[in-house]
Amino acid sequence: MKIALGVSGGIAAYKAAEIVRQLQEHGLQVQVIMTAAAQEFVRPLTFAALSGEKVITSMFGSQAEQANLDSAIEHIAVAQSIDALLVAPATADVIGKFAQGIANDFLSTLYLATKAPVIIAAAMNVNMWEHPATQANLKILRQRGVQVVEPGSGYLACGMVGAGRLADPEEIVAATLERLGVAQDLAGETVLITAGPTYEPIDPVRFLGNRSSGKMGYAVAEAALRRGAKVILVSGPTAQQPPGAAETILVETAQQMRAAVLEGWQRATMVIMAAAVADYRVQSTAAEKIKRNGPISLQLEPNPDILAELGVLRQELSVLREAEAAHLPVLIGFAAETENLLANARAKLEKKHVDAIVLNDVSRPGIGFDSDRNQVTIVSATEEIQVAEASKLDIAQAILKAALSIRRRRSSPTPTQVARG
Repeated sequence: MKIALGVSGGIAAYKAAEIVRQLQEHGLQVQVIMTAAAQEFVRPLTFAALSGEKVITSMFGSQAEQANLDSAIEHIAVAQSIDALLVAPATADVIGKFAQGIANDFLSTLYLATKAPVIIAAAMNVNMWEHPATQANLKILRQRGVQVVEPGSGYLACGMVGAGRLADPEEIVAATLERLGVAQDLAGETVLITAGPTYEPIDPVRFLGNRSSGKMGYAVAEAALRRGAKVILVSGPTAQQPPGAAETILVETAQQMRAAVLEGWQRATMVIMAAAVADYRVQSTAAEKIKRNGPISLQLEPNPDILAELGVLRQELSVLREAEAAHLPVLIGFAAETENLLANARAKLEKKHVDAIVLNDVSRPGIGFDSDRNQVTIVSATEEIQVAEASKLDIAQAILKAALSIRRRRSSPTPTQVARG
């Protein structure tokens, strides 16, 4: 999801930097728009460095940008691309412009152009906050569906005491997430996710690999962050950009991935193994590049089955900690199949000792490998959840919902346990 963060001119503008950081921790992309007055308090470079995005500071930009049609209608492009507009701090001036439909800078024009939800966090002198004009403007905005995060009370920068101090960044971010409908139901969970392929070296320049792009695993990582989880992402080679808030461990081979997973899995409350781990590796890697000189044969040996190993380890841990079985990590694997889909998925479910298998038909064109879309069936011991074709981020949300359902069922006492109690 993408958030436009409008920063207007007030001493509280410096707090917007912390808001950017917290939004990013939830996996959100942040595009900062600064008014001219805001730039008197904080330099645009601060927000560019934090967000990794261009900071928009005016309607027209430089002369070079003015010659570019894309730049000339940038407010329309931003308005159509964002999932929400957050203004923090929102001064009396900005609130008045929004309420009266005045569009004389990028931020006020963006407000009129976007259909996305709008959240404003007010900050100003107490007398300005209490003035009938400000309160009338706020009433208009609320009637239009704008969510207002009211200021706190206390000592203000002007030396007065009263309402007008910008709300805490945590409160502003929470209000934004709530407006977006981003559930925080994974708060307190640690989710370990594997993603991408593994590359098994043949010689210094060649390898055995597969067509996995890593998009599905990275989507699960982003979705988990949005829902409040701590994320450990173990990734094979991929062109995907890791979510900034995730603890990312980059690996190349199956054995390296195994080592990283075994080191991290007991810190996790959920383990989702989305990586396409190579089944075999070359028995003896050539020290020098193999020259083309007729046919060659490669001796292959099996790679470790990381998912099955975790299933066994979890069973052993369950025996040792029987009273705490409800707190063992939820374990979900993936099955990329081309035939006998459900039969193969159910066989893998039992053989690997996992809670669920995410089954996808990789023979179908347009979904699965290297696509932004997928269609899956989440297979558990008791049910088969059909997830219709959707973006991989939406598929990721369905997988996390299933993981939470497994966790809750495991935590709920059985009728026998209730009777014994």
